[in-house]
Amino acid sequence: MAAPDQRPPAPWGKFPLAELVIFAGIVALIVGVVGQNETAIGAGVVLAGLGGLEVAVREHFAGYRSHSTLMAGAVFVVSVGIAFYVANQILAVALAIGAVTFAITFYLARRAFQRASGGLSFRIGGMRG
Repeated sequence: MAAPDQRPPAPWGKFPLAELVIFAGIVALIVGVVGQNETAIGAGVVLAGLGGLEVAVREHFAGYRSHSTLMAGAVFVVSVGIAFYVANQILAVALAIGAVTFAITFYLARRAFQRASGGLSFRIGGMRG
């Protein structure tokens, strides 16, 4: 367990997995843009997003730094995508579903951070609130 003002360690030790996934995403993005390959661009966005999201989730649930909005935004994007592309809803309905999932996720993530941080509602750098 990390100290309150120290970034939480990854469960797999010192191996830089998140950094390598983000790097692979950047490489895929470059390859996709240069080669005009939509699949590579999509893979790059997903890989880079997953790498960054992993770090954010780890920091959030350790009480190190709040990432409630980022995590709720990720749930928003996924839920809108599922509603629009999989459930074949019109965009207005998909966005409404996304807004509801964003609000619920934000509330739950904020509560989880408050429990993990000992009651703080946010922690940004040296600021605490």
